[in-house]
Amino acid sequence: MALQSAFSQSALGAASLMRHLGQWRSEGAGDPAYRQLARALKLLVMDGRIPLGIRVPGERELALALGISRTTVAAAFNQLRDEGYLLSRQGSGTVTRVPGGRAAATDIESDVDQDGMIDWTAAALPAPAGVWQAYEAALTQLPAWLSGLGYEASGIPRLREAIAADYARRGCPTRPDQILVTSGAQHALMLILRLLTGPGDRIVVDHPTYHNALSAIARNNCRAVPVSLPAQGWDMEAMDAAMRQTAPRFAYIIADYHNPTGRHMDSDTRRRLVDAASRTRTPLVIDETMADIALDSDLFGQGAGGAVVPVATFDTDGTVISIGSASKRYWGGLRIGWIRADEQTIAALGRIRATVDMATPVVEQLAVAALLEGSVEIDGARRAELRDARDRLVAALTDRLPDWRVPVPAGGLNLWVEMPRAEASALAAMAQAHGLRIVPGPRFGIDGAFERFVRLPFTLPPAQLMLAIDRLASAADRLHARVRPMVNVATWAMEAERII
Repeated sequence: MALQSAFSQSALGAASLMRHLGQWRSEGAGDPAYRQLARALKLLVMDGRIPLGIRVPGERELALALGISRTTVAAAFNQLRDEGYLLSRQGSGTVTRVPGGRAAATDIESDVDQDGMIDWTAAALPAPAGVWQAYEAALTQLPAWLSGLGYEASGIPRLREAIAADYARRGCPTRPDQILVTSGAQHALMLILRLLTGPGDRIVVDHPTYHNALSAIARNNCRAVPVSLPAQGWDMEAMDAAMRQTAPRFAYIIADYHNPTGRHMDSDTRRRLVDAASRTRTPLVIDETMADIALDSDLFGQGAGGAVVPVATFDTDGTVISIGSASKRYWGGLRIGWIRADEQTIAALGRIRATVDMATPVVEQLAVAALLEGSVEIDGARRAELRDARDRLVAALTDRLPDWRVPVPAGGLNLWVEMPRAEASALAAMAQAHGLRIVPGPRFGIDGAFERFVRLPFTLPPAQLMLAIDRLASAADRLHARVRPMVNVATWAMEAERII
């Protein structure tokens, strides 16, 4: 399953394993049955459909379920042990692993439970089933590129075409010449900042907003102009006023499953946003990195409430510059992002890009192209499992911390939780003393705003998630008892910079 590496049980039953295996045996193949079984099991582990650290059925149980001899299963297991894909321990059964690398998930959870730190800051997911096959497909296509130099400054044509087709499927006709491939969304934002801004320039942002965007704005010696988000939706009157009164170089907006609040901009608001930007001649930089993380509807928010097309669909004069990424949609290790804009802007960004880096790696581009084109299938269970994790976290917080306000987002990867008191930074420091790292609200604001809020991702494995909630509740109790936290403040400040 797509999210099993994050949301799995500690043991896999024989019936479940049979469903994963499917038609694993071919009578016409030259290999014996045990090798075919070993190959099928190895593929399940490598592409993530069986997570690491999970206990597989015993030899006798699996043999009975598959209708084969125990000797065949034993031989397959022995081969997988020799190759490093299974690990057997006396009294603990046999668990999955990968050769020479990562420890089993059960060992990691055990270490965390004893005395380790739980990192509850990363709003990101492990790779779904299909990413491994995408890399495999990319490697088969790589020889065609090896005779060239490998410097495709705008991105390989196949990926640009796939990204353009993806926009078209979402209702926004796009040409490949309107796409510039980057090394992630943050790289894309840095290129836009270099093109459009100079020291002291103002940039309108919705408030709160993505912390790394605020950092990028500050590091380019620009000033963020915050427009506060109301209880629901966006305040378009305030946004229009900020564009008219502050003469910003651009406005940075997260319209799709906003990070950190999870809210989703409706079509009418998108149209009004583009109209306001066009009237004031303010470029719009729309961060779409979360656009695929719809939980209560189909892909990209196209559910029972009707399709919500990209903001750029309403653009008629080149006002909108869109940023996309494969990192949240597929896997953080795929450092592939892109910019969609008019051809003139893309050409200007390409010239800026030549002063920063030469190109994005070809193999990763080929892998993302395979995923976007659908030639490699991603397991459809990912969305349902993430929705279940969100609901599990909401229920647990409501039970353990009933005086906290816990809105349920329609998408994204985290909750934006409101505390009864303005003490998020103090709670984060206290949680550190309890073996838990959390993100206080001020990391997403300007001038110390949002001390009543914390961002809590629902991407942890279930056992770690429950343990994290226990530690959070304990930290809140201790904070209210006015016990000073035992925490290294300098260490916390350094670690806080690493939030995903």
